Amino acid sequence: MVLLLVILASFLIICSRATGLEKFDHPIKVNGNFRFLVVGDWGRKGDYNQSAVALQMGKIGEELDIDFVVSTGDNFYTNGLTGEDDPNFLESFTNVYKAKSLQNQWYTVLGNHDYRGDVMAQLSPYLRKIDSRWICLRSFIINAEFAEIFMVDTTPFVKEYFVETEHTYDWRNVMPQKTYTENVLKELENALSESRAKWKIVVGHHAIRSVGHHGDTNELVERLLPILRAYDVDLYMNGHDHCLEHISDTESPIQFLTSGAGSKAWRGDVKGLNREDMKFFYDGQGFMSVQMTPTHVEIEYYDVFGKVLHKWSRSKQLHHIVI
Repeated sequence: MVLLLVILASFLIICSRATGLEKFDHPIKVNGNFRFLVVGDWGRKGDYNQSAVALQMGKIGEELDIDFVVSTGDNFYTNGLTGEDDPNFLESFTNVYKAKSLQNQWYTVLGNHDYRGDVMAQLSPYLRKIDSRWICLRSFIINAEFAEIFMVDTTPFVKEYFVETEHTYDWRNVMPQKTYTENVLKELENALSESRAKWKIVVGHHAIRSVGHHGDTNELVERLLPILRAYDVDLYMNGHDHCLEHISDTESPIQFLTSGAGSKAWRGDVKGLNREDMKFFYDGQGFMSVQMTPTHVEIEYYDVFGKVLHKWSRSKQLHHIVI
């Protein structure tokens, strides 16, 4: 009986460490599909249109009957959380995303602004007692049967953060940087090699490819992208640039999808819009939806009014083993 209660209290999600990364098994619907929203760079106590984006997320979430929400990081501005009892958690998360459809699980990664605060507080299970939706780890896996989502901690890869003096970062459990990032990549590669999922999605805070303010993240182009190509990853999702964009890889089927427009946007700092791999760019606020079946994925981007700005889809054939 005790064991049963523990399982029920864990949101019917089973965690395992088969590959070194925690895995959250998220059951799909009886009809064989699952749907989720993706938003990033949002935590501003409802300001900069965060509340307006949240309102539209609630409406689209209800329309699609979403299963969960993925956050691409920079969850709390400007400098993360100060501790487990920081009121910013309630003011920027619980009190903003109030719609019924958004009461599902939120799977979140850390962004560079989160690392400027108390990282251990944001990772603490104590926050789940305040709001049971909240799941934030450095790197982990969401298993939805025919699809797996690999959440990756990208901030420690960026060398600039270790030498700049303007900001202070919480590098506890990250140093030495070289060892930490090597382990992140090793665990990801092991998990990808073991995955039998039809669809493979990798999520990190920083862009691999972007024409926004920050542009490409060279460290990820050099170290992460080759792994994604080698293991046939379908989608890479990120935030960091406060915009919505879609770029296709020129050497593989990977699609680079930025959803970092959860609040402050309209930077007007854009470069390379005429590049041939550029499919869509929007400098304003918004979010993204993902609809998946074993044979089909569809992506839609929405603005702050809920208007669909861009659509993309891809299909795959199921391979049956004949005995």
